[in-house]
Amino acid sequence: MNLPEPILLRSARWLTFGSAVAILLSIAISQTLLALAVIALLLSGEKLRLPPIKLPLALFMAGTVISLAFSAQPAAGLPQIRKFYVFLELLVVFSTLRTVEWIRGLVLSWAAVGGLIAIRGLVQFAASLQQARALGLNFYDYYAPGERISGFMSHWMTFSGQEMFVLLLLLSFLFFAPNAFQRGWIWFLCMGLMSLALLLGFTRSIWLATAVSGVYLLWFFRRWLVALVPVAAALLFLLSPASVRERFTSLVRPKQGIDSNEFRIVTWRTGVHIIREHPLLGVGPEGIKLHFMDYVPADIPRPLPPGWYGHLHNIYLHYAAERGVPTALVLMWLLLKILFDFARGLRGLPTGRSNRRFLLHGAIAVVVATMVAGFFEVNLGDSEVLTMFLVTVACGYLSLEKELAAA
Repeated sequence: MNLPEPILLRSARWLTFGSAVAILLSIAISQTLLALAVIALLLSGEKLRLPPIKLPLALFMAGTVISLAFSAQPAAGLPQIRKFYVFLELLVVFSTLRTVEWIRGLVLSWAAVGGLIAIRGLVQFAASLQQARALGLNFYDYYAPGERISGFMSHWMTFSGQEMFVLLLLLSFLFFAPNAFQRGWIWFLCMGLMSLALLLGFTRSIWLATAVSGVYLLWFFRRWLVALVPVAAALLFLLSPASVRERFTSLVRPKQGIDSNEFRIVTWRTGVHIIREHPLLGVGPEGIKLHFMDYVPADIPRPLPPGWYGHLHNIYLHYAAERGVPTALVLMWLLLKILFDFARGLRGLPTGRSNRRFLLHGAIAVVVATMVAGFFEVNLGDSEVLTMFLVTVACGYLSLEKELAAA
């Protein structure tokens, strides 16, 4: 006879689910629900669980605290300590969403909300197009360096990063999950809307990261489809509007003062200089924002190219310069361990569609995309993106649990 589930545990589960879904709409709502989920979980008496990444995660946090303690302005770095709160998503997701029905429901809820948010982004794009025409400006020159579509987020990078995660998980669901085509038209519609929103977001690092992880998923779904990717890319380029084609070509022929190629080189070179000067502890959390101009190499012409110089636009350089090379290496260890654990889990699965297969492939795709996009942005420094990353990692590790496999 099954006893009824305690109300506090049930509440913690629903609050966790709500926090994970709400991050696509509002960080304030998501983090409020996260706090309530933690309280309900603690009061429920349920066993507290974390994925088996506790050591690298603890070392990363310790490296951050030590770097802060030895920095010139420790008070300025406290926001990065407060950001540890976001890591509680690992605890509540891994402790409460312990059946495949809940995790599958979470991914599909993300897909539905992601599709609706994509519609909002498309409306924003149409408004930008109309504004450029009203002002008599070239649309690319108006849109690319300005306020691009952002959904309900405050920045287009956050919007694009979140939509990318959802799109990759939905692709993995359609490729590898059982009964994936029930209500299939809904998921294909959401996939189309999110793909279009990503294309019109003009975020090149997200385009590249999505392409790399998309090829990964195709390779394990139908390898022969990978051969069609160059053809699909060529058709996409030829059939796209002129502004989209111009954004593609900006990868190799950037417009001066419009595209970000030049200022990223400045940030990367400055990051290397900081690492040489402070290899062990860096300049401290938030130190890049405070001391960037002190480390710009002397041979770089002034004034600097237009761009945001508050971070280094590369997670590998940024964390090494901010918190020291050892802490950056711990972050790399953490990411690679996640990939290794998930890949090992896939090797032990029987052939055929399964929820475990879709979750593991999807989680690998998200981690790979994060690492690729991380060459061009400090994406893990964004609380909204970090929240979705942690939820996905927790779901991936849950798919390795025996009790979930039996669900």
